[in-house]
Amino acid sequence: MNNITAKQKGIFSSNLVNSNRFLKALAFPINFFIVGIMLCVSSSSAVAQDKYVSIGTGGISGVYYPTGGAICFLLNQVRGLDNIHCDIKSTPGSIYNLEALKQKQIDVVVVQSDWQFHVYKGSSLFKKEGKFSDLRSLFSVHSEPFTVLAREDANIQRFEDLKGKRVNIGAANSGQRATMEMLLDLYHWQASDFEALTSLTPSEQAQALCDQKIDAIVYVVGHPNSSIKEATSACKTQLVNITGEKISTLIDTHRYYESANIAAGMYRGSPDKTETFGVGATIVTTASLPDHIAYEMVKAVFEHHQEFIQLHPSFKGLTKQEMVSQYLTAPLHPGALRYYKEVGLVP
Repeated sequence: MNNITAKQKGIFSSNLVNSNRFLKALAFPINFFIVGIMLCVSSSSAVAQDKYVSIGTGGISGVYYPTGGAICFLLNQVRGLDNIHCDIKSTPGSIYNLEALKQKQIDVVVVQSDWQFHVYKGSSLFKKEGKFSDLRSLFSVHSEPFTVLAREDANIQRFEDLKGKRVNIGAANSGQRATMEMLLDLYHWQASDFEALTSLTPSEQAQALCDQKIDAIVYVVGHPNSSIKEATSACKTQLVNITGEKISTLIDTHRYYESANIAAGMYRGSPDKTETFGVGATIVTTASLPDHIAYEMVKAVFEHHQEFIQLHPSFKGLTKQEMVSQYLTAPLHPGALRYYKEVGLVP
């Protein structure tokens, strides 16, 4: 990964968002590999055909955006029968990504595992549309705890204390918002039970919290996260435990949810471990993605696994076997399955 030429360093993909915004989104020390995510190799052979692949991610302050960037960088290095050109798209999040995937507006998307389950099964928000049987899995990535961050003076010690407060539940079509709406149903809460429910994006919510425009934010995200770090650094805040009988039953009865925690001392104002529940981030596509593209994509990531997991601290300790087996509801794409069988990751 360190054999990148000076010429390559000067070539940036016109399809990627401004590199300064991209690197700022990480908000953590990065190695040379991460800088390379923004590079695009321009060489091509006379016989190769150009193939274009798009990856729908999320807001630039989350983990989905740099995850898509890493995948695209690795895939863009592939030079075989095709010149594969991969670009990333910043989107509102999981629900938008799945709808765009169904409409064939995006080729590959990053989504929460709960909404991957529902779109494949045709349940919850996707009940009227029915089962999306063409959905295919490539691999999973990091865990995503359901996170509630409250201002210290808002007197919010547990999830139930959100009632009557001003809470940012996330932008429309985001997995963040959809998961919170599931919890509102679980607790039989209506919008009228709150002083306000706002629809701020992750890049807007930290400042709103510290400006006292809202009392708390909810976020489904890998940790550490730049938006949470921004808020905890700028004003006095605390993470809130999400526990109790309803949450325990939720985990026990839905296999796409799991117990989760946020490490003690990760953010200022939260010296103790925060207990909650969570989902996982997954990379999915459709059966129409050419087999050799899916094969080359997973091969590019798995053959550079050590570099890939250094992208973000939330990937720490992520194994190849976990990436193939956990959080996935939809069947593996045939191209991905072929690679996994070749290297012995599946029987």
